[in-house]
Amino acid sequence: MSIAAVNTASAHLATDRRFRLRKLIERVAVGGMVCCTAVTVSLLWIILGYVVYRGGKAVNWELLTALPTPPGDPGGGIANALVGSLIIVALGALMAVPISLGAAIFVNEFPSPRLGKSVRFLAEVLTGVPSIVVGLFAYALIVQPTGSFSGFSGSVAYAFIMVPIVMISTHEALRRVPSHLREASLALGIPVWRTILWVVLPIASRALLTGILLAVARALGEAAPMLFTAFGNPFWNLDPSKPMATVPHLIYTYATGPYTDWHDKAWAASFVLLIVVLITSMLTRAALRSKADE
Repeated sequence: MSIAAVNTASAHLATDRRFRLRKLIERVAVGGMVCCTAVTVSLLWIILGYVVYRGGKAVNWELLTALPTPPGDPGGGIANALVGSLIIVALGALMAVPISLGAAIFVNEFPSPRLGKSVRFLAEVLTGVPSIVVGLFAYALIVQPTGSFSGFSGSVAYAFIMVPIVMISTHEALRRVPSHLREASLALGIPVWRTILWVVLPIASRALLTGILLAVARALGEAAPMLFTAFGNPFWNLDPSKPMATVPHLIYTYATGPYTDWHDKAWAASFVLLIVVLITSMLTRAALRSKADE
């Protein structure tokens, strides 16, 4: 056998070994990713399944329409907490959405590189602030000066949580609006503020709604701020200036209580909250899908 043939055979052998090694590495990597995906999905389904198992069987009409009973007495419901959560989240959204929209419009439509980066960075930092810190801040800002807990202070805490989420999503939505549409509107002599209101915002409206729904879903599940602000109330109360019951706070109170009936209601309230968040997420996906179909 000639030297050239030997070299060729050696080269083919080395190439074959490298190919097998690459295939082995690829299979190991794919297998690792599949395992990670399976673990993630399994944990999610285990949590959801356990909440449905423990909470689904405790959900009934009385739970959704009745007031809580005195400690130790069976029965009752979480109606006041459901209404209180909706009121507090709605007030928080009313405070957060205009601020977020205004900040996002200013950063996107009146660009200042240094200011825009600073505002975006601060919004991202605020997104990562623990909710218990936000609750403590709302407590120091409103509860301590007024001397009483209130649903309004809970709304302020929720607003702090929602502002960065809505602002970042709004900023991204406005960036996706084609610039030639703005230019065409301005070329017709339409002022900038009317261009923003009549051209830019309608085009980005579904993405804006998506950001708002995501912020609401995030706020609905936060219990820590309510411990420092709304505090809870076993009675009907529609006045935000007084303590109000919320579902996350009720879950915490019942889950840490000494009564079995409270534990069952905590799981049932968790199930109801999960359904509300699921519906909100489905509405978000529907808005995104309809936007993509256009």
